[in-house]
Amino acid sequence: QVQLVESGGGLVQAGGSLRLSCAASGRTFSSYSMGWFRQAPGKEREFVEAISWSTGNIYTTDSAKGRFTISRDSAKNTVYLQMNSLKPEDTAVYYCAASSAVGGLQYSYKYDYWGQGTQVTVSS
Repeated sequence: QVQLVESGGGLVQAGGSLRLSCAASGRTFSSYSMGWFRQAPGKEREFVEAISWSTGNIYTTDSAKGRFTISRDSAKNTVYLQMNSLKPEDTAVYYCAASSAVGGLQYSYKYDYWGQGTQVTVSS
């Protein structure tokens, strides 16, 4: 079992920044790829970014590229999502997730464990 707890969400103005954190406990953190997803009201959950445990490769999306950065600190069992130049359309609940897969990390079904989510609201 892996337990994931997100933090760092909040209300920010457009153009601002937030750093989300996801603290993991339980099984060996370094053996899991980690991803961030988000879900806006009335929309399906969508992939944001992920980092592979084995290669360190980063998967991203057009909407996140150049603005968001995923990173992990294995010593702290924590993965981060640094979000810059935030836009109102980034408003959503952000979830971190852990996967034993090394590829296909843009697909939610690849993930074994999920956090409870943290709200990010970007005002215009």
